[in-house]
Formats: sequence, structure tokens, C-alpha cells
Amino acid sequence: MTTNRSAADDGILRVHRVLRPGFGTEAAVYGTILVSGLVAVSSAHGETSFAVLISVAVTVLVFWGAHVYAGTVARVSDRDERARGERVGVRAAFVASVKHSLGMLTSAAVPAIILLAGTTRVIPDGLANDLALWSGVVILAFLGYVAFLRRGSPQVVRLLGALATASFGIAFVVLKALVH
Repeated sequence: MTTNRSAADDGILRVHRVLRPGFGTEAAVYGTILVSGLVAVSSAHGETSFAVLISVAVTVLVFWGAHVYAGTVARVSDRDERARGERVGVRAAFVASVKHSLGMLTSAAVPAIILLAGTTRVIPDGLANDLALWSGVVILAFLGYVAFLRRGSPQVVRLLGALATASFGIAFVVLKALVH
């Protein structure tokens, strides 16, 4: 399926190509959802942006480490077709797993920068927490839109894909509003 792309769509694809190695992956979607949940829960009780930032950083690092470890264990038993069917070594499995999981770390960058702005009082704490939460919605919408844009889907499908993906972040916005 092909459609006419606008200049804006071409620009979005250029941005995505630059970000893709660590940002345009399923690990980035999962990481963004994880960070959104952490921000929502941590900030719902009036925590400072510093406390939310620490909670996000520690939890994302633990989940990322577990993801890398699980990926390494899973890959080490695989056979590498490029290397005449030999077993994948631990180092190669680890490197592949780190590369595959990078999106989980990079997905935390934008919310972390916003939380850091709150921590340093560039913006008020409450606003930093809210902006960090909403940044996840925007990131998820972007990733959903790009996924359908790359497939060549029509504009309405791209927008629905963006909305569907963003809905995971919106769920956390609603959760925070209900808890707060």
C-alpha cells in the first residue's frame, strides 16, 4: 500500500532515521510506557521532580539490565547463520542484546530532562512532573504515527495508529488524575 507523503511526513521520517538506532524500536515503546507509569505513580502523591527522577532512573536501569540479561541468555543458545551455524558467543549475544534494548534507555531521556529541569528549578516541580508524563504521550504518538507512515498507510490510519499508541500514555495521565 502506498500513499502520497507530505513534506512534513518526509521530515518526520528523516528525524526517525536519525533516532531509530535507539528510539524507534519496540524497546522504546515499552520503555516509554514504563517511564510514563513510573512518572504517574511517583508524582501522584506530590513527590518532587527529584524524587520522581530518581525513581525513574533506578527503575529503568534495573528493567534495562534485566532486559539485556534476558536477551543475552536467549541469544547465547541461538545458532548464528552467518558464522556457519556456530553457536552465538556470550559477547556477541550481549552486544546484540544491548543494541536491541537501547530504546528502553533512550525512551527515558526526554522525561528525565524535563524532570531535571524541575529538580534544578528551571520549571516548577509540579509542572515538570506533568510535562514529563505528557512527553510520554507525545513520544508514543510519534512512534505510532511513524510505524504506520513507514508501512505506507493512509493518513487516517497513521493518525489512528498514533492515537492507539498514545493511548497507553493517556491511560497513565488518567490514572494520575484519579489517584491525585
